[in-house]
Amino acid sequence: MEKKRCFLAPGLILLAAGILFSAVPVTAAPAKKFDLDRFIEPDTCGGCHWEIQEQWTHSMHNLSHKDPVYNRVAKFLRQGLTRAGEIQEAESCVKCHTPVGVITGFPGKLSDDLSKTPGIATEGIQCDYCHSVVDTTRMYNNGLVLEPGHGEDDPGVKQGPFDDCEPDFHEAAFSKLHTSSAICGTCHNVKHVAFGTDLETTYTEWESSPYNDPDPEKSVTCQGCHMYQRPGIPATGSTDRPKNPGSSTEDSVERSHIFTHYFVGANTGVTGEFGGKDKQALAVERLQNAAQICLNTEKLAKKQLDVEVTNSGAGHSIPTGVGDLRQVWLEISIQDADQKVVFQSGFLDKKNELSEGAIIFRTVFGDGKGNPVVNLAKAKQVLSDNRILAKQTVTQTIALDFVPGKKSVITARLLYRGMPQKILNLIPGTPLGPLPVVEMAKVSQKI
Repeated sequence: MEKKRCFLAPGLILLAAGILFSAVPVTAAPAKKFDLDRFIEPDTCGGCHWEIQEQWTHSMHNLSHKDPVYNRVAKFLRQGLTRAGEIQEAESCVKCHTPVGVITGFPGKLSDDLSKTPGIATEGIQCDYCHSVVDTTRMYNNGLVLEPGHGEDDPGVKQGPFDDCEPDFHEAAFSKLHTSSAICGTCHNVKHVAFGTDLETTYTEWESSPYNDPDPEKSVTCQGCHMYQRPGIPATGSTDRPKNPGSSTEDSVERSHIFTHYFVGANTGVTGEFGGKDKQALAVERLQNAAQICLNTEKLAKKQLDVEVTNSGAGHSIPTGVGDLRQVWLEISIQDADQKVVFQSGFLDKKNELSEGAIIFRTVFGDGKGNPVVNLAKAKQVLSDNRILAKQTVTQTIALDFVPGKKSVITARLLYRGMPQKILNLIPGTPLGPLPVVEMAKVSQKI
């Protein structure tokens, strides 16, 4: 009998948060305010950089303000809060989701009338925002320092990865920051603004991973995966990451690599709803090149099944981001010789909710007294975190109440979706979801 079978997932890029209690408020100088007319519309940038703008359009960076799942879940979690620190955290999402609005005066908080957000601010994380960045003040909660120009008549200096640009419309300067993970990390690390709890640690996960090698020839930055990906090239840690030769405009110099701007993570639901079917497909490709899954049947006689999961392609934990909301879990089934299902775990019920007892990789936050909380605004501690670190293999042992017979078939799948349906089902109004479930990896073995 074959004892062990492994399959490379035919998908996720980007350390787990410490199990610590923190009641230290996050203090930071308020961001410098600017007049809205200092920023340039993405369509103006697309006049020259049309291919890059096309990649960015309907990406999650572009949709960060408009994302209906983010908006409805964030506003739902804001309701009913009465404690100042919890309200402060719940209101703060806009600092990363609507950054141009925050630094130009509106919105200042989540509960503002977001329908009144100025047009350019609704474009999310956009060209002129990122390319006006000159420094960082902290590596969490959007610590970016900007020096934008003065609109289309005086667009100023745009920062980027090249030192020999001579554009016609604006000035350009080389920025080492734009070639490092730090420019990503300042938004992709999030601390509770009142309690100091680490809510998202994507940058820290990468920083502590083998991908952050002291040898620059071996190091892989965030950009080294996420801005190399394009259709047919997942560019994960488990695949090749070939350069993308070309030019940033029709008339500019040909280069060995032009950074792509699809900014694909694992979101396979929202982008497609806004017309970004290409980003949706790219997200599936990324998820399907992130993990390896193996079955080890050596303990079956003891009524135990081992499933090994390896984070083979992500430069950060699986899952990353808001670790209590992203769902990565094992779905396991056993069929006997007559193809009758005699065991199953990790299946969705009629409400599309995950069954009790499922093996799920996630962060569990607590209220400071050891009680788990669903609402991030109430998170004063990390109770547990079993997410899979970059390049790490974990073994999950499934206890059975029988010994599978000869010719039984064991199937295990590693699945992903962006949000628990259990939370979405609590939100009143038009039903939200179900969000797509993506098969990251699958293995099947006959005994």
